[in-house]
Amino acid sequence: MSRRVVRQSKFRHVFGQPVKADQMYEDIRVSKVTWDSSFCAVNPKFLAIIVESGGGGAFMVLPLSKTGRVDKNHPLVTGHTAPVLDIDWCPHNDNVIASASEDTTVMVWQIPDYVPVRSITEPVVTLEGHSKRVGIICWHPTARNVLLSAGCDNLVILWNVGTGEMLLALEDMHTDLIYNVGWNRNGSLLVTTCKDKKVRVIDPRKQTVVAERFAPHEGLRPVRAIFTREGHIFTTGFTRMSQRELGLWDPKNFEEPIALQEMDTSNGVLLPFYDADSSIVYLCGKGDSSIRYFEITDEAPYVHYLNTYSSKEPQRGMGFMPKRGLDVSKCEIARFFKLHERKCEPIVMTVPRKSDLFQDDLYPDTPGPEPALEADEWLSGKDAEPILISLRDGYVPVKNRELKVVKKNILDTKPPPGSRRSSTSITDISSPILDEVLEEIRVLKETVQAQEKRISALEHKLCQFTNGTD
Repeated sequence: MSRRVVRQSKFRHVFGQPVKADQMYEDIRVSKVTWDSSFCAVNPKFLAIIVESGGGGAFMVLPLSKTGRVDKNHPLVTGHTAPVLDIDWCPHNDNVIASASEDTTVMVWQIPDYVPVRSITEPVVTLEGHSKRVGIICWHPTARNVLLSAGCDNLVILWNVGTGEMLLALEDMHTDLIYNVGWNRNGSLLVTTCKDKKVRVIDPRKQTVVAERFAPHEGLRPVRAIFTREGHIFTTGFTRMSQRELGLWDPKNFEEPIALQEMDTSNGVLLPFYDADSSIVYLCGKGDSSIRYFEITDEAPYVHYLNTYSSKEPQRGMGFMPKRGLDVSKCEIARFFKLHERKCEPIVMTVPRKSDLFQDDLYPDTPGPEPALEADEWLSGKDAEPILISLRDGYVPVKNRELKVVKKNILDTKPPPGSRRSSTSITDISSPILDEVLEEIRVLKETVQAQEKRISALEHKLCQFTNGTD
């Protein structure tokens, strides 16, 4: 009788555990919009969730420490005139977040370190270039201020957020609705999936399709694709019999899969979350109540099933914490933020270890918050790997860095707001009166910001006082 040899892996015993009830975020009206995005974005400072809101689109931003019941009057980020479909934190500035909406615009927001008293309504910059709703946004992994957006007009646009201008528009590449877009590790290539059943690898600066594969999964339902650290492409999709399936492909030889595995029968599209440091991919289906995770290696069968985290409640969306936001002292290798109908529940993935010392093998140097390139350098053809940091002493988030937008020749490209409504030019107003009004607005804004900071500081003191009396 042959003995089954168990594959050696330090991640074989990874297990998931929800946090205690008082560490959850309660009373949040999670958006009910029908769209296959994660509805949640998280970084080492903040948790952002797309929420229900009347008369436009909004999302909520909470400091990670603000657990428990969320005040029903908690300020929102409201600027879109239609529902928000996707949000993404800037990897190089923890206070900057981008949002995409049905109103065809992309907005970039600066979030203060203190909790504002009123809703944030003024974005730092509004990016207008799509003719239909925008459902996908994704920051460049290594270049500062480069943001990608993809809309239902089958158009992919790359923006320089620092100037508010369009860098590149990838037209006539997709013949139907784009399902998802992902960067490779150094941001030189894109992978996209589309309703026309093709997976494409695109060089955005040359505006060419480098490789493509028709129907990597034979089913009609949406396919998702991401790059692995080695440059392979991991996909999730459906078989002809509506069974969920995962695949691993080499874009240099797209005809035959490296691995293709059937999973289960379910309608939910599987959203892949990939950790390049450990080569683990986590699959979360909308409407599922489980997270399956697999290790990708260079040994057959290449995609190795590790385990499944199961719960009773289905998930409406999911946030995935970057590696620098994890607790290395507890051997935490991933943290998810699972959206329910009215709350957000953090789920911690841990490798069981007996030692309290820093585990070098679990935490190789990981991408930090410093960009490796400027937008102009990347556009001119330069590539650079992410700048890595060590997590040995834990990661301390840096203080708020302001995103400065310097518009280039904005008057040459865009008429001033309100020019259609009124024939009176701003130059018709006498200069001293205009200066006086602008100065008064500036003073009032400074006063309001100072008061908001003061209120936030007092609330913080009050929290400390109440915690002390407990």
